[in-house]
Parts: sequence; structure tokens; C-alpha cells
Amino acid sequence: MTPELILKIANVTQRFDSGAGQVEVLKGVSLEVTRGESLAIIGPSGSGKSTLLNIIGTLDRPTNGEVVLAGQNLNQLDDLQLAVVRNRQVGFVFQAHFLLPQCTVLENVLVPTLASNDAALRKAAPERAQRLLKRVGLSDRFSHRPGQLSGGERQRVAVVRALINQPQLLLADEPTGALDRAASEQLAQLLLELNREEGVTLIVVTHALDLAHKMGRVVELNDGRLVQTK
Repeated sequence: MTPELILKIANVTQRFDSGAGQVEVLKGVSLEVTRGESLAIIGPSGSGKSTLLNIIGTLDRPTNGEVVLAGQNLNQLDDLQLAVVRNRQVGFVFQAHFLLPQCTVLENVLVPTLASNDAALRKAAPERAQRLLKRVGLSDRFSHRPGQLSGGERQRVAVVRALINQPQLLLADEPTGALDRAASEQLAQLLLELNREEGVTLIVVTHALDLAHKMGRVVELNDGRLVQTK
């Protein structure tokens, strides 16, 4: 049985205006990702990794090319429709956790559900949040605020928040960049376990080769081009 494609990127180019004229950050990138896969995108600084991830996650639109997510051509959607895709189909984890300092762990996890029009999802969200927090070892942290947590704990909360709306795609941009070695190792293992248990497709942008090589596949961007697949 042929694996189902969750993501197809076809000849994507991205240009930005600079003081010296246009800068081409992505130069005809094409990539296919199957449902449930774990993929790392590596490459030097300035190679276009985060730009590509932002396009996949609908935070940016490409200058040229096509992005198809779960059979839906994102180029054909307006900004409101893209916001719905971003909220329901994509979860984000960044190097900075972006937790709200005034909210508890449980409240932070539930923030993405506030924008959902799915009453059933919102009703089930608190139970799902508690289950996932227990799964990542934070069963005694529901009422804590981010300032009372370690860096690794805050990043685990961010992972649970990214999964609360049951996305098809989990995007992680340098998720271990601010963590020490032990916390980085724990987070990498957690991401892969959740990839399997939740059935979510995982794409990680990272400079950390030890993290990258834990993924099922590694691709490399260099000077805006996809130059290597391992």
C-alpha cells in the first residue's frame, strides 16, 4: 500500500525585498512528506529552513510554487481560510516557548482551543489537555505558572499546547535550541513518541545533528536549495 501524502511542496520560491534589492531565500524547493512521517530539515544559518517551515505552516505565502496540505492547495485559500488551517491542522513548537506568564500550565495549553468553532473539540479539550500533560510527565504541574517551571518543562507544555487541537502536522523550529543536553534528549524522545502515539506528522528544523538523525528522514537546505536527502 502506497503511503498517503500529507504534504506536497512543488517548486517553491521565496523572495524578500531588501535595501539592496530582492533576496531569493528559497530557490525552487520541492518536497513530499507522507502521513505519520518524522522529518528533519537541516542546513546552515540563512539557508531558508525557517522560511520553508513558515510557508508549510501558512505563516507566510510563497512567491511562487505550490503547497498542498492534506489534499488542499493552500495557494487557493484566503487569509481567513489559512488561519483556520493553521489553528486546526498545524501545531507549532518554537525555540522560545511563548507561554503566557500570567496563565497556569493548563490554561496555556487550552489557549488554541479558544479560537475553535468546534464545540465538541472545545468540550473535550480540558480532558485531552490533562491526559497529554500527564503523558509528558507534568501531572503535578497543572496549576503552576511558566515561571515556576524548568526550561525543559516549559518546552513540554509548548508541545502539549501544539497538539491540543489534534493537528495533522506538528512543526518544530529549533525546539531544543534553548535547552541543555539532558532536556534536549528528553524532548527529542518525547517528540518521536508523540509522533507515533498521536499519529501526527513531525517536521523539525534544527542545527542539532543528533536530533536530526533521530528522525525517520533528513533533508538539507543549502543556499535556498534542497541539496541532499538521507
